[in-house]
Amino acid sequence: MRPTALPFVLLASLSILAAGRAAAQSGVKKIADIEYARSGADSLRLDLYEPENRSGGPVLVWLHGGGWENSSKAAIPARVLGLVGRGYTIASVDFLPASAARFPGQVLEIKAAVRFLRAQARTYGYDAARIGILGASSGAHLAALVGTSNGEPELEGTLGEYLDQSSAVQAIVSYFGASNLTTILDQSTPFGVGVRQPALIRLLGALPSEVEPLAKLASPVFHVDSTDPPLLLLHGDQDRQMPINQSHELEGAYERQGLDVDFIVVHDAGHGGDEFYAPAHFQRLVSFLDAELRPKRRRPGT
Repeated sequence: MRPTALPFVLLASLSILAAGRAAAQSGVKKIADIEYARSGADSLRLDLYEPENRSGGPVLVWLHGGGWENSSKAAIPARVLGLVGRGYTIASVDFLPASAARFPGQVLEIKAAVRFLRAQARTYGYDAARIGILGASSGAHLAALVGTSNGEPELEGTLGEYLDQSSAVQAIVSYFGASNLTTILDQSTPFGVGVRQPALIRLLGALPSEVEPLAKLASPVFHVDSTDPPLLLLHGDQDRQMPINQSHELEGAYERQGLDVDFIVVHDAGHGGDEFYAPAHFQRLVSFLDAELRPKRRRPGT
């Protein structure tokens, strides 16, 4: 394991332990290893965390980080899992590592998972009319890309049994994710370049400058248009691994289209950590998701 990857892997391991304790203590019902599609001989699976009473609330898709290569669906922060207590069902999705599914492989798999979740809403008792997608680090990049590329043939694919279902999502949450792979290395610290170069080569098969059309296809900023769903960004201003300008670029792309975007700069925070789930930030997350994913209640007489 490369030394530069250790901090994120350690944080992910702590998240796994904390999430496991939260699930055990909060009355969350977990349904593990649900197959949502197959990719060749590989079974693609997700874990479903739902309220014990199956409240029929919205569903959220969680995408783990790990440089497009490491970690798993078990790496879900305890505070994110706490959204189950607010009536949300969470699907934590596994996808093949980039070394086994070079871009756009992971995007096609995640979109198959979204279609599966829509098709199986009655089976599992949630409301899939409006789906939110959330991710951290490389998972945030994938969440933003899935959310902004709805209907683009090169990024839809034919995985899974439910091609009649939509892969659209209605809200995106990005925790310190990439948005423009053509600028990320120029924006990075020397430490960040050491982390990002091998990860980008695994994802794209080469450095972004060597495959620029593919790098643009893999960059959410080049997909943003007036139809895209609302976006919440969180990024630490001391992040040495992922330049904060990546979130600023996506914010700017949204603003130019007149779309709803909210950017929380987490002061003195690096690449992950408890600071991102502090009460004020968590409440902003809850307010954002509630506003975008819960049906608006009509006042009497309207």
